[in-house]
Amino acid sequence: MPKTSARLLSLLSLLQTRRDWPGALLAERLDVSPRTVRRDVDRLRELGYPVVAMKGPDGGYRLDAGTELPPLLFDDEQAVALAVALQIATTTGAGIEEAAARALNTVRQVLPARLRHRVDTLRVTAVDRPAIRPEPQVDSDVLMAIGAAVHGREVLRFDYSPVSGPARATAGTSQGCEGTPAAPSGSAAPPGSPTGALPQTPRHTDPAPPPPRRVEPHHLVTWGRRWYLVAWDLDRDDWRTFRADRITPRTPTGPRFPPRELPGGSVAAFITARFRGVEATEGPDGVGGWPCRGEVILALPAAEVLRHTREGIVEELGPDRCRVVLGSWSWPGLAAAIGRFDADIEVKGPPELASAFAHLATRYAAAAQPRATPDP
Repeated sequence: MPKTSARLLSLLSLLQTRRDWPGALLAERLDVSPRTVRRDVDRLRELGYPVVAMKGPDGGYRLDAGTELPPLLFDDEQAVALAVALQIATTTGAGIEEAAARALNTVRQVLPARLRHRVDTLRVTAVDRPAIRPEPQVDSDVLMAIGAAVHGREVLRFDYSPVSGPARATAGTSQGCEGTPAAPSGSAAPPGSPTGALPQTPRHTDPAPPPPRRVEPHHLVTWGRRWYLVAWDLDRDDWRTFRADRITPRTPTGPRFPPRELPGGSVAAFITARFRGVEATEGPDGVGGWPCRGEVILALPAAEVLRHTREGIVEELGPDRCRVVLGSWSWPGLAAAIGRFDADIEVKGPPELASAFAHLATRYAAAAQPRATPDP
């Protein structure tokens, strides 16, 4: 019996790792005969696990979805991962904090004493960065509707609400990144960015609501505690990025569509380029997508620079010298980012970066001069 019980747990663990399992492969993994696999599958069904048999020459088994949730099987690493994920769910911006807390309590109650003790010793305090105003929360039903359309590759129709609060300019490309944040203050706006505030509607008019957007949804992503939908806009014939908290899905969804190739080669490259306000291009160093890219020699060890550089290229040239390639929104912004290393700098190029250092040097020198106090 102990041997049979251990084999059942191993079989259940395998069935949970992939959708379909050929019977011969299960028998090979468990080092038993196909007949023993069939008997063990019957035992799992008696315990309430909905294991479906697939017929044919390559027939096998699948752990199907049932009307009732049977006991779950977690190894030590899975239990710890689940506990951590549920405890940091408060920083997802998906409005699932209470549900995550209840789920963690439910999972904890069914864990064996050994795993329950290990999970209880891991207490994570999720602290989010302070913000000027609260980040918008997304209704979980909206995320489910968007996710279902992405999974089913069905055309999604939705109303897209305007930005709440004061009208402000947003940075984007000529392709029209809908939810891309503006460039940092004082930096040059990316090409194609709108330069003025959003147009104000006269008070005496009552404009008709805009028609619903029609898109082919491809990816649901998170960036900086916000949820975004990456989709092909059918009416604008181009890629768009929409903030999920401004989406109100309409039903029913439209017809199915074949997937398109995303610019940049991956959703990570595409969304990063959109937030930088540039075209999505493939690049191995992670800096080619910035509007401004420069190269310098710093009088610092490469290891010291790497501690404070999240992206870019750092190449060791000697004990106290390294080559650094970085990108930024603007040339003054790039010069200021390099200057924070507090070391001698040799500009290798381009000339715009050297001009930005000269511009900042003049500005800093003027700021260092004492100013006369005006008479009262």
